[in-house]
Amino acid sequence: MQLGYLFSGQGGQFPDMGQDLYRQEPRYRQVISAASSALSVDLADPQISNDPRYLQASIVAMSTGIFNILTAELPLPLAASGLSLGEYSGLIASQMLSLEAGIRLVDDRSRYMTLAGTQQPGKLVALPKMTDMALLDQALKVGQQQGIVTVANYNTRKQVVIGGTIAGVDAASAFLKDNGTKRIIPLDVNAASHTPLMAPASELLKKRLASVVSHSAAFPVISNTTKMPFTPETLPQTLCQQLVQPTYFRDCLQRLAALGVTTTIELGPGHALTGFAKKTLPDVTAWHIDSLETLNEVRQKVGK
Repeated sequence: MQLGYLFSGQGGQFPDMGQDLYRQEPRYRQVISAASSALSVDLADPQISNDPRYLQASIVAMSTGIFNILTAELPLPLAASGLSLGEYSGLIASQMLSLEAGIRLVDDRSRYMTLAGTQQPGKLVALPKMTDMALLDQALKVGQQQGIVTVANYNTRKQVVIGGTIAGVDAASAFLKDNGTKRIIPLDVNAASHTPLMAPASELLKKRLASVVSHSAAFPVISNTTKMPFTPETLPQTLCQQLVQPTYFRDCLQRLAALGVTTTIELGPGHALTGFAKKTLPDVTAWHIDSLETLNEVRQKVGK
């Protein structure tokens, strides 16, 4: 079994996530305590972890806490990737960023994105059955006559997400619907991440990253933006580009398989990345951990 870890992004969060792990797993508590100290808030308090203000930090703390459990039970992965926010979990797990520096950076990133979303409200729409790329290109051109609209995420061969201004995305969506696209799913977000609308957040993040120290990775973390492993030299620019450019998670999964990964484990809330892995890499075993129950299920599978 050659492991590859997938670190969850936003979207799969749920109320009181991680509370069962916090009660039962000392190595998980260790991470939540350290992250809480770094932010001067109690991420173990459900009122804090359920607060949208601390959502990004809570997800990264949860994913990193699960990783800390697994380091005592499994070998390090061959490589890893995370979707958007999940890249920060991967960078902390690989020791490119310390937990304290990484969680503070995530907290500031969250504030920058919220500010940018307030200044320029946006919208994201998932297209889970988009196989006609020519039609999508036409829709984007129609939408761009009304505002900004681009592809924000290439998740699988068939699933993409488009995003931009409300007017631009609505115009593109209407064109797609009129031309036979049946599944057009608005996402519950307050900022159009991975689009040009995040340029103000990217500029603030650039300044913030100037003071962040990064280190060599304990294992490769594949960037959604460049499709290449992060290095200390590329990390600042890549994280800034990530906010305004599309993610290519399908390519990241294919890179993991090319490196020899035979089993992926998604760490963090939800199982969206596990679904992407199953669709993209049918010969790879894909598991996820976001609760005590799923942790114990993976323990049983590994022990067989």
